[in-house]
Amino acid sequence: MSQDPDQLIQGAGTSLAQWQASRALHAVPSLPRELILPMGRRLVVVAPHPDDEVLMCGGLLASLASDSPCLLLISVTDGEGSHPGSSLWPSERLGAERPRESARALAYLGLDAQRFDWLRLGFADSAVADSETQLVRQLCAQIRPGDQVLTTWRHDGHCDHEAVGRACASACRARQAHLLEVPVWAWHWAEPEDRRLPWLRARKLLVAPRFLVRKRRAIAAHQSQLLADPSTGQPAILPPAALERLLQPFELVFL
Repeated sequence: MSQDPDQLIQGAGTSLAQWQASRALHAVPSLPRELILPMGRRLVVVAPHPDDEVLMCGGLLASLASDSPCLLLISVTDGEGSHPGSSLWPSERLGAERPRESARALAYLGLDAQRFDWLRLGFADSAVADSETQLVRQLCAQIRPGDQVLTTWRHDGHCDHEAVGRACASACRARQAHLLEVPVWAWHWAEPEDRRLPWLRARKLLVAPRFLVRKRRAIAAHQSQLLADPSTGQPAILPPAALERLLQPFELVFL
């Protein structure tokens, strides 16, 4: 993740206990992996920042690791804007370190970097919307008809997440691919029965305990996002409360 310039992502957010008591969330049906990713289909995961691929669908990726998946991972930015004003994490250091964190995280999920394609686009962190038309063109050049394209929700509350979600939606329409949207920051700002969430489109992809362990280890690889920054006094980008919400035994997908 990168720090959000918008105002939705403030304070402690909705707690895991509140979500666990949500009637709307309890009513969301589960869906087997085969319906999320039918046999023979390529999965394209489009991550706004290094770590979003793990936060969105680390459990799914871990479950695919032994299947030699047909997988394309697209990193839209290098995450260099996550610590503005930091002397500990200047943008140059982040731009180099965060892709390395992603590589370690994918290895913890069990994915062999030699057996899938990984494309880094190098868009400016926290400013993807400024180049959204260019992003659509680049995505159209990579996405094939019939692909299952998984990305962040178009209304997730983070400017880059929303811009990437919109760009993926446009590219999927143009290329006749299937769009799958995943909330990441919505877990923070949304309320347990929130009507802003598209509950009728929501499905739970259950994550087996062994894959949840891998997802937890993969998130832990992103140390730049997990530790407070003493040079600015800012807390961790991903505090424990955020991780609790993202490490539930399912991944929520909007079809």
